[in-house]
Amino acid sequence: MQSYGRTSVQEFLGDFVVFRNLVPVDGRLPSLDDVREEVGVAAGVTPRKSEPAYAHAIVAMLEAARRVDPPGAALERLIYVGDTRMNDGTAFANIATAGGWPGRAFIASEKTEPCPPEIVRVAEDTASALFLADRWADLSQFEQFCEDQDFRIDEHTVILVDLDKTTVGARGRNDHVINRARVEAVQRTVGELLGEDFDEAAFQTAYHALNQSEFHPFTADNQDYLAYICLILGSGLYRFEPLAERVQEQRLKTFGAFIDEVNARSNELHPPLQQIHRRIYQRVEAGDPTPFKAFRYNEYRATVERMGCLDDIAPVAQLLASEIVITQEVREAALRWRAAGALLFGLSDKPDEASIPTEELGSEGSLPIHQVETHAVGAG
Repeated sequence: MQSYGRTSVQEFLGDFVVFRNLVPVDGRLPSLDDVREEVGVAAGVTPRKSEPAYAHAIVAMLEAARRVDPPGAALERLIYVGDTRMNDGTAFANIATAGGWPGRAFIASEKTEPCPPEIVRVAEDTASALFLADRWADLSQFEQFCEDQDFRIDEHTVILVDLDKTTVGARGRNDHVINRARVEAVQRTVGELLGEDFDEAAFQTAYHALNQSEFHPFTADNQDYLAYICLILGSGLYRFEPLAERVQEQRLKTFGAFIDEVNARSNELHPPLQQIHRRIYQRVEAGDPTPFKAFRYNEYRATVERMGCLDDIAPVAQLLASEIVITQEVREAALRWRAAGALLFGLSDKPDEASIPTEELGSEGSLPIHQVETHAVGAG
């Protein structure tokens, strides 16, 4: 592994990037609200990455992007680069179907003892396939696979690149630094709100236990919900062990049931926490999937603090251990594909609040995460 200096995701994607709210950073492109009627998404609903409605919205944005991005040729093929077979694989299949395009997807997660790549058909009745790899360096093999199948990468090809744990913080190689930033953001948020009442050891116990898959039906695997639960536990309104027992025994099944209980007892919270609870409760009731805004603002800060934070002479092992770095293999491939005329577009399921600075931070010079410079690291 070696460092290839500093750069940003913007180098190869420009501002053709969209985060969870489906509002492209490039203002020339339509947002979800602009295409709701066209793609059949109800008002107030923001589909998630694995949902068919998400795919239709993305296709509308891609077609608009091709019109403003030279040479403006019709899109006929799809390539997708991601890190999870389930979430990215489903998004890829849905987008290929929505666009009416044959597709090839490269899905990787670095393993200590890699196996040869596996080729998997998406379905018997489709012209799309997944290329499953245990090394990010296998992107070169994926390109050869596409060439061998006469799957051309040119001005008629759209390349969708997942951002989190693919383009930056590659899964299996550098993703733990992204996870660490998120945990720190939860701890920082809960600590700031509880002040002297904050018990770090109790927080760590609750957070790490509730973040496990056995509790996902309760937390919906939603970090905003988890941060809120930790805040309520820290307030003393609930104790962790009895709460965990109720969840495990399915006497408390959903986050919605939990926050309703808290709401019924909210007068027992200290007045400042009552206000925080009320705002979060209203957002949950309105269907906002990221209701704990203070946590997400801190996640943005914790993420940016870990980008480009080390000296250029820092050893690669230190970069991978402490900094969120760009995946050089993805960067090199993206630059090649862009030079061949393909349309490149970045997807992120990270909330906008954790990806784009507030207006106040922006006025002070803070940048969206895809514009922040950091080191690029890859196989030498």
